[in-house]
Amino acid sequence: MDNISHFGVFLPSYIWDDDGPERARNLVAFAKRVEELGFDSLWVTDHLLSARHFYSADFLEPLSTLAVAAGATERVRLGTSVLVLPTRQPVMLAKELSTLQYLSGNRFILGAGVGWNQAEFRATGGDKSQRGRRTDEILDIAIPLMEGETVTYHGKYFTIDEVSIEPRPARRPELWIGGGSQLANEKSPDKPMLVPAVKERILKAEGWIPRPTCPPEDQARDWEEIQDGMRERGRDLAGFTVAHENFMHLVDTTDGERARREQHAAFLKVMSATRGPEYLESVYLFGTPEEIVAQLQARVEAGIGYFMLHTMTPDIAQLDLWVRDIVPNVKFPVGAAAGPVKAA
Repeated sequence: MDNISHFGVFLPSYIWDDDGPERARNLVAFAKRVEELGFDSLWVTDHLLSARHFYSADFLEPLSTLAVAAGATERVRLGTSVLVLPTRQPVMLAKELSTLQYLSGNRFILGAGVGWNQAEFRATGGDKSQRGRRTDEILDIAIPLMEGETVTYHGKYFTIDEVSIEPRPARRPELWIGGGSQLANEKSPDKPMLVPAVKERILKAEGWIPRPTCPPEDQARDWEEIQDGMRERGRDLAGFTVAHENFMHLVDTTDGERARREQHAAFLKVMSATRGPEYLESVYLFGTPEEIVAQLQARVEAGIGYFMLHTMTPDIAQLDLWVRDIVPNVKFPVGAAAGPVKAA
């Protein structure tokens, strides 16, 4: 199935208070099934602390979770979407990522972003106002370290002299930057725009991950702006990935009312009720399989060439439904792995 190369799956790495060891076993079985079905990649999200105004569950630490997934699989690529860089120390991060890249056989993709939760920044010695600058300094240090360089760096937040790390994988992980516009809504944590500093990071990366809360028309506008920036810098658009993550609980029915009723119940096991059903339906994937295919197709037309989908339940049976009802029915431009490129 050619289409499945355009799809990745998030591990259900959220946990509840009453979870037992069977959830850990489920994650391994889930990872194996993703690979067996032919999906291209496995992803993990990053939430250091509880954020009850957005989520009703907590989340496992992403890099150790991916290490478990790496040991349970052989082919499927492994990624973070997105790793919150400003909460991390760059040399330690480079060591962790290089180790994961080495042990997985060069399958790791670093999806990275600045985050939004002030509590996480303060818990790790920073502040939300510093997140962009910290992110840039961490990338300035970690990327060359993962490329095998010896790095000296004197920044505002980080200073190192003559540092190198092992292991040195055959190649560093691809870097996909998350960010951009999102739905203009008082319940959204950031501004509804492609911030210039985020755009600059995207232009240096191998891929872009628009926000889950970015409507297709805003994705299209951001993508045009990014393409213009790449052309101005003489960058080749070939091989650049535009990858969209979103949340979905598929219900095997043609009854839209029933589908939404079951979907909202599933979402509330992971998402907070604070944002309300109208907001959830405005940014995430709801409805019958046919309706969800149409929502994904609108994003393809906006420039998306790759999807990473969250399941709202650890039920592995969801994956079989996705392969039957969603994956083969989303149409991608022939030969366009990164979405349609705007004519020069």
